[in-house]
Amino acid sequence: MRRFILFVSCAVCSLYLSATEAMYQDVRYLLDDNYLTAEVGLNPSASGELIIPEHITVGQQTYTVTAIADRAFKGCKNLRTIVLPRTLERVYRSAFDGTGIMLNRDNWTDGCLWIDSMLIATDKTIKPRMVIPEGTRLIAAGAFQGNKTLVRIDLPTSVTRIDHETFRDCKSLQKITIPATVTSIGEDAFTGSGIYLNENKWKKGALYIDDCLIATNNDLPANFVFKNKIPTRLIAERAFATRKSLRTIELPATVTAIPAAAFYACENLTEVRIPTTVTRVGNFAFYGCALLKAATLPVSLERLGMGAFYGCVNLKEQVLGDRLEVLESATFFACRNIHHLLLPARLRRIEAGVFAGCAALEEIQLPATLTYLGDQALAGCAALRELTLPSSIHSLPKQLCQGCSRLYRVNLPDGLYAVGDEAFEGCLMLEKIWLPASTFRIGQRAFRNCQMLRTINLVDHIHMLEEGAFMECKMLEEITLPASLKVLSQGAFAQCVNLRRVTLNASLKEIKEGAFCQCRSLREVAFNDSLQSIGPNAFLDCSNLRQPLLPTHIEIGKNAFKGTRK
Repeated sequence: MRRFILFVSCAVCSLYLSATEAMYQDVRYLLDDNYLTAEVGLNPSASGELIIPEHITVGQQTYTVTAIADRAFKGCKNLRTIVLPRTLERVYRSAFDGTGIMLNRDNWTDGCLWIDSMLIATDKTIKPRMVIPEGTRLIAAGAFQGNKTLVRIDLPTSVTRIDHETFRDCKSLQKITIPATVTSIGEDAFTGSGIYLNENKWKKGALYIDDCLIATNNDLPANFVFKNKIPTRLIAERAFATRKSLRTIELPATVTAIPAAAFYACENLTEVRIPTTVTRVGNFAFYGCALLKAATLPVSLERLGMGAFYGCVNLKEQVLGDRLEVLESATFFACRNIHHLLLPARLRRIEAGVFAGCAALEEIQLPATLTYLGDQALAGCAALRELTLPSSIHSLPKQLCQGCSRLYRVNLPDGLYAVGDEAFEGCLMLEKIWLPASTFRIGQRAFRNCQMLRTINLVDHIHMLEEGAFMECKMLEEITLPASLKVLSQGAFAQCVNLRRVTLNASLKEIKEGAFCQCRSLREVAFNDSLQSIGPNAFLDCSNLRQPLLPTHIEIGKNAFKGTRK
């Protein structure tokens, strides 16, 4: 089954998807910590009888089970029965392909496979006209895909979603009744169906079914106007995707959501007028709309999806209403002309890469409610000059401010215990860092190439100062290693060309490879009796350092003092 996520580059997806895996009662789940939901993941060895609960508890957190993933149980011939929870919002036909459940014809009724009031799959024995009974909770994505028998179908009011590819390639399908209870229509739900292929159904480049806009084609006018006789209440996912002709659009007040990828890669779209009725914007809704300048979000907005404005390079500012509590991954990734952002007062999570590449962003005020920052959240914000982290942040993620070349001041909160890998790498103007007493880890290359960094207090609580932590910090002149540090990692201060004096602590046991390599100004190092080994190239090309006389118990690596004075 083909889903929209496949259209996005693998690099983006692998970096910014927030789900983590967990096992619960021998079933693998994907957890979403943003909204405390769980999806049944790939379980290729499932067998016997399974009961999927409505909620699972992992650690101290409880998650609601809302989905079963594409191909979750595919090929599990020994899976005989399964009980599905009432909390499910999505399930894929492919989840049960080749399972004992699907292969057992006793589980089928009139050409339909049902599991707990959920229609999972159909075959060619269904009747041309089908009335799905009231009480049906959901229809699986792809449940009718490729069915050549179906001509007409009536959906019950108990169904709230028509999912991905549900009626795709149903070439005989000519009529469907969509009840008002349906609130979303998935990608390619009707592509290739008899309705989709009927040219008489298309008006001015748009295909409607009842009051739902299903799809558009290349006949779409530049300034699209929704039809007036029957107000549009629903837009299907990817409805306007890749329409190069589209330039402006005003969404009707009857619409409450902009679905996933609705305007994906509409490269000539310049303006979208969004009504105050909209409460949700789906994943990648405006992905790659490079000319988009105006898309003011209403204060009523409750959810802004992953990558919603990814690559909207001409978007200049955005105000986010206080109902938003989470900014999902890569929301404003590479919006390089955004210079002003007002964050919601209730914001609690900023996921990975939300503002990465926002090169014009000069100022950002993180609210006190914020408890989580994702990797690369502010990476590449070249115009950002000052950053204050709220007291609720206890660990800085990987590459938080990597490449923020004008950042000169960072205020770290009391209680901070870790600075992530490459957190401030390439912050060329950063002059001073004052670490809280609670800090115990400085990650790999955390301050690499901070060329103006002159002052940093390495507090006594630090146990881990990782590889290349201060590599290429050219203005550092003096360092005192913290009392708790026992191992100085590889390349920790390599190429700190102005470093003149280093005070080693009494508990240091090992200096690893290249730790002070090419520190050409280094003149003074006091070696302690507890030191056990000095790695290869540790002081290579420290041309002003006089080669020391060391106790014989210290193991000295190859070229450890090559290029020093004798």
